[in-house]
Amino acid sequence: MLESGSIFRARVSMKLADLNIAGSPIGPSHPPFVIAEMSGNHNGDLGRALAIMEAAKNAGADAVKLQTYTADTITINHDGPEFRIKGGPWDGRRLYDLYQEAHTPWDWHEALFDKGRELGLIVFSSPFDETAVDFLEKLDCPAYKIASFEAVDLPLIARASATGKPLIISTGMANREEIDAAVRGARENGAGGLGLLHCVSAYPALPEEANLRTIPDMMSSFEVVVGLSDHTPGIGVAVASVAFGAGLIEKHFTLSRDDGGPDAAFSLEPPELKALTRECRAAWEALGNVCYERTPGEKDNVLFRRSLYVVKDIAQGEVFTEKNICSIRPGHGLPPKHYGEILGRKAKHALARGAALQWPDIEGTETKNAEKP
Repeated sequence: MLESGSIFRARVSMKLADLNIAGSPIGPSHPPFVIAEMSGNHNGDLGRALAIMEAAKNAGADAVKLQTYTADTITINHDGPEFRIKGGPWDGRRLYDLYQEAHTPWDWHEALFDKGRELGLIVFSSPFDETAVDFLEKLDCPAYKIASFEAVDLPLIARASATGKPLIISTGMANREEIDAAVRGARENGAGGLGLLHCVSAYPALPEEANLRTIPDMMSSFEVVVGLSDHTPGIGVAVASVAFGAGLIEKHFTLSRDDGGPDAAFSLEPPELKALTRECRAAWEALGNVCYERTPGEKDNVLFRRSLYVVKDIAQGEVFTEKNICSIRPGHGLPPKHYGEILGRKAKHALARGAALQWPDIEGTETKNAEKP
């Protein structure tokens, strides 16, 4: 007996530690958990930030993620060449200036969390230092994400884990040893559930560098739910990741790329996020289970397969030949596999052109059982 889809998915995930954010179970046995990353796409406008949240909800996202830092908690105000970005969408900019522009003001956070509750949308954040964790705890943040660039900051991982909240760690740029250290740090310090996000930390990332086959290997190696933090253009890579077991999908989200902003170039717009949520969930449904039987949707179409038909009037006692019987559609006659053994036999009675050939029509086949197409 074949497994049901739910049993199959449960078996796939039975070795994975549970991950649950604000009552939403996450993993291969559940539809992908879609996270809209606001980042700096609010463009310094609280009203726009709230509108982004509404658009994310309307597009079907499960959560909106914030970033909690200030320019002074993530870097220092310095003009040295090491503090200036070379290449990419932020080429030539000072780190301090970029983060000053992109940060989400801390005095907005309460309004954003309140808006999430109003919309029925989960809101959580990436803290970038211990003061951010302390601040978010006062807002009862339901989970924390460690950004790829902070995946090597083991003290930050320890502090976020010590809250007992679920922790998601993005792994862009991290090698296996660094990921292992981050996972051990989260577990040893009490994280209330753990997930990893496979990530390529390029902005935008190239689809050919996505290496989605890493996802099942990461699941097996670390026995955690694994998802994708995706910076590639469009939704194709994210949808494909579901087939490899991705349980979470994170994409940067904006109201319009034409409005500009530090992350706009690699962010989805509302129709795209809606398509992503729809297609990722369809991909998850399509995984199903191992099945070689006819599906319910196929059963009625069996009668349109090929079968043996009389294609020229045949008199009683006439021999069946290649000229008077043929394998054609529809499928009401005998299966084509019997064509060779019927040739040369005689008709038991007259048969008109267009008749579906059956065993009772053929002399010497009295012992044959009726076959269903």
